[in-house]
Amino acid sequence: MVTARGWLPLLLLLLGATAGLGQRLLRQNLGRIQIGQKTFSPLVMLSLESTRSSSHRGAPTFAYARRSPLVQDSKRFLSPWSKWSECSAKCGQTGVQKRTRSCLAERLWGVHCNEATEEGRLCIGHVCSACNITCPMGRVNADCDACMCEDVTLHGKVSLEDGSPAADARVYLQAKKLKLLTTADNKGTFRIPGVCPDGKNTLKIKKAKYATAAVTVPETNRRNLALQVQLQRSGKPYIVKSPDDKARRVGQSVALCCDAVGTPAPDRYLWYHNGSLLDPSIYKYKNNLILKNLNRGQAGEYFCKASSDGGSAKSQSAKLSVVGRQEAACNPQPQSHLIRLPHDCFQKATNSFYYDVGKCPAKTCVGKLDKGLRCKDNVAYCCGASKMETREIPCNGYTLPTKVTVECGCKKCTETRITVRGRATAADNGEPLRFGHIYMGNKKKFVNTTKVLPFKENGGAVFHDIKLLRKKAPVTLESTETNVISLGEMEDDDPIAELEIPPDSFYRKNGELYRGKVKASVTFLDPRNISTAAVTQSDLNFVDEEGDVFPLRTYGMFSVDFTDERGTESLNAEEVKVHLDTAQIKMPEHLQEMKLWSLNPETGLWEEEGDFNLEKSRRRKREERTFLVGNMEIKERRLFNLDVPENRRCYVKVRAYRSERFLPSEQIQGVVISVINMEPEPGFSSNPRAWGRFDSVVTGPNGACVPAFCDEQNPEAYTAYILASLGGEELEAVSSAPKLNPNAIGVPQPYLNKLNYRRTDHEDSNTKKTAFSINMAKPSPNSADENNGPIYAYENLKECEEAPYSAAHFRFYRIEGDRYDYNTVPFSEDDLMSWTDDYLAWWPKPMEFRACYIKVKINGPQEVNIRSRNMGGTHPRTIGKLYGIRDVRSIRDSEQRDVSAACLEFKCSGMLYDQDRVDRTLVKVIPQGSCRRESVNSMLHEYLVNHLPMATNNDSSEYTMLAPLDPLGHNYGIYTVTDQDPRIAKEIALGRCFDGTSDGTSRIMKSDIGVALTFTCSERSAAEQSIFESQRNSGQQSLVVPPPPRESPAFQRQLESRRITQSRVPMRGQRPSSY
Repeated sequence: MVTARGWLPLLLLLLGATAGLGQRLLRQNLGRIQIGQKTFSPLVMLSLESTRSSSHRGAPTFAYARRSPLVQDSKRFLSPWSKWSECSAKCGQTGVQKRTRSCLAERLWGVHCNEATEEGRLCIGHVCSACNITCPMGRVNADCDACMCEDVTLHGKVSLEDGSPAADARVYLQAKKLKLLTTADNKGTFRIPGVCPDGKNTLKIKKAKYATAAVTVPETNRRNLALQVQLQRSGKPYIVKSPDDKARRVGQSVALCCDAVGTPAPDRYLWYHNGSLLDPSIYKYKNNLILKNLNRGQAGEYFCKASSDGGSAKSQSAKLSVVGRQEAACNPQPQSHLIRLPHDCFQKATNSFYYDVGKCPAKTCVGKLDKGLRCKDNVAYCCGASKMETREIPCNGYTLPTKVTVECGCKKCTETRITVRGRATAADNGEPLRFGHIYMGNKKKFVNTTKVLPFKENGGAVFHDIKLLRKKAPVTLESTETNVISLGEMEDDDPIAELEIPPDSFYRKNGELYRGKVKASVTFLDPRNISTAAVTQSDLNFVDEEGDVFPLRTYGMFSVDFTDERGTESLNAEEVKVHLDTAQIKMPEHLQEMKLWSLNPETGLWEEEGDFNLEKSRRRKREERTFLVGNMEIKERRLFNLDVPENRRCYVKVRAYRSERFLPSEQIQGVVISVINMEPEPGFSSNPRAWGRFDSVVTGPNGACVPAFCDEQNPEAYTAYILASLGGEELEAVSSAPKLNPNAIGVPQPYLNKLNYRRTDHEDSNTKKTAFSINMAKPSPNSADENNGPIYAYENLKECEEAPYSAAHFRFYRIEGDRYDYNTVPFSEDDLMSWTDDYLAWWPKPMEFRACYIKVKINGPQEVNIRSRNMGGTHPRTIGKLYGIRDVRSIRDSEQRDVSAACLEFKCSGMLYDQDRVDRTLVKVIPQGSCRRESVNSMLHEYLVNHLPMATNNDSSEYTMLAPLDPLGHNYGIYTVTDQDPRIAKEIALGRCFDGTSDGTSRIMKSDIGVALTFTCSERSAAEQSIFESQRNSGQQSLVVPPPPRESPAFQRQLESRRITQSRVPMRGQRPSSY
């Protein structure tokens, strides 16, 4: 009997045999043959056919087939035969080929599938050819794949990134197939005899978690050679350039480009259109995709996927718009955009304080193209205002000019820059980080922190408040003993994990074993303490094998720092064990998915370091406990994470507003929205005290979509705290007490109750009002009320990003201060793309914003409102025309009873948008009420006298000047700051003005320092109101904001609900014609 499991024993039977011998051996053993799980009995005939085939060089072949009664239609249930497999024999020898087919109706086996499903035949290996390698030195080796020189010896050393030896690195010779030559010892050294130094031999060095290094043996006549190789940590590719949004007409061509870096370097690129792979054999692309003779069907989203042996990464998507040859590049009809008018400019015709000035969406459009295809168009074109008209708005005793957009067209995009600003402070006591990245003096006090900071894609500045975790004081360890370090110290609770360091595990960077005392600083970020959420390293994301970014849910992260006893030499540690207490993992499904991760500081992404295995041990009072145990090495990377990939994800729609009116036109961009993902509520299988993830996004023109964990089955499975900040200032969330107001919160019932919205002061009115919590209840696909926001399934990100204003969303708002800004040419400081090239633009250059303030002191018992009226002064195109108005209320001096002061913005003098000639802005400073000018800063007066022309000042109740061209300073009472972002420029200038210095900053008004103008104002009667009192009181009554003509019905209903009656009070000492 012949028994063959699989084809291997049958192959051994036939190797080296002649064709005839192979047939004789098989015929002698037909009693019973077993191949794998298939047994062929004597009733099953195994036929041997000696045939000749030119494709097999005349070798006899055999086939085995199962013979049995056949039904008439059996062939219908069998797939076609597969191709014959490659011959298993070496050259000149006999081997086996096989082919298979499958039953298409497996459940009917024995009825219809009675024919053979496998066949085999004999084959002869390829013809053995003579060795044709020519060696310039030495001789050909026995395998005929390389040259060898017996009298040459190669000595090498392999090290890691930090210089430590790469023990156990494998050294291969690059031939037809990689040939293992040797393995490096514990010192990273190796010795290879016989390698010819002919400049053609290539060695490849491999080690787990490191990129393969290739080195060519140099050409030389020396008999002893030395090579040094340094391995780089292997990582997934990282996208450094994503394709740009572009617009083209039918028939035109476009180039889309992406680029990635990594170790090893990416060597494969794939392109996708609307999620579908573009065939590389048709489009012939690499990292650049060229599309010619475009049609409308090629419009959509494109992204690339870069791959290497280390993994893959996907770029961000670019939108390609394709319009017809004669189609308008932009929709000429402007969108509705309401601006708020001054307090004394109520419009009776519309019964509101608002005016629709129109707005063009700043999206990419088709403009004039240069010849040739480029990754980035030389000139970017966006939809913008192509035609504006001046309208005169009647106000109380004067007319207010404004520019209204009446037609949109395609024009050059406004050039902007992205700026990220912020401050770094200690998480425990707010101590600022000074003089460098993470150092104070010569003492390292904080843990190295890598942060991924979101920014505004359309330009402008974003302010981030960075919290740093204070480095834990080092403890002393004995390197020759087993050391255990606890991770996580909570009162009345066990540590989350422990580090176990075996004896003799510490090494110097040169690979030498370190013996002696070790200073160990291990700082643990404990997710059981909610106050540590903002200190989270990076953004807790990783890239999977397909290149997609996925979130991690943390069970704690720790930073490790080992040094010698003097603290001067950094040490490595090997064979370190991490014992993670399974009792701390409240979600059972996370036990199988837990991994150890390390942070790649170059990309800000977490990369897998190792797995965990379950082990039981006795700890504390003979209690048997279960731990997840993982192994790690502490070398180049010193920041680690105990994380689980989490696929239960959603997005939350959030918008920020300038006031509680929640108007679409008053949305704020550049607001940092942060979310803390909390553990499930009590009653669910987890700990409600712990957090699992911290994320931040930045609001754009349509709000923001912030990611958070969610659950479809249990609405209370996950909760989230959401907060917002602008320039370091926390915005206020909508109240949830004494009862929920769906219209104000922005989410309808009954979904709002299901989400359990609660502002942080819901139960304690003394708590801050700057955050809210919700249950992360994933919307049910069967509920219409839950499929219009504010929670969106993770796969519906685009729907969330493009959701209209009428869709449900959560809201934050900024508490209105006592100031008001009006620009004749509308411009949003949150959206730099809204800038218009007009002579009357307040900011003449979109990439250089110059803010100017004048400090005004008021002697009198009341706080006074002050206005600056800014008009063209010397430029022929703007003389006598209004740039804008600024209103502000003075701030009372905390130390002087009858003194207050104000920092009043005015339009700086300088070049207008065409950069042709300057304009000295005519600035009129007008305090409200019965005020008299007492004095003017002597240095400011002298400057204005010496820089003619000089404005006339015949009215003692106000002050007029042609604004200085030079950036003066606190000695003149003038404060000027230039920045790439208008809000930052104004914030810095205001800080200096409050402080009364040219380089300081303060939020406390110092009314006696750095003053330009001084007025004395008498007390108002009880019947009189200030500008802002009138505005505030009228706002508390009923102000009808007219719905914009092109807004949704839901928005119209919301505005109708804000009806306010008009209340007007005359103001003494105020001249309406000039104010």
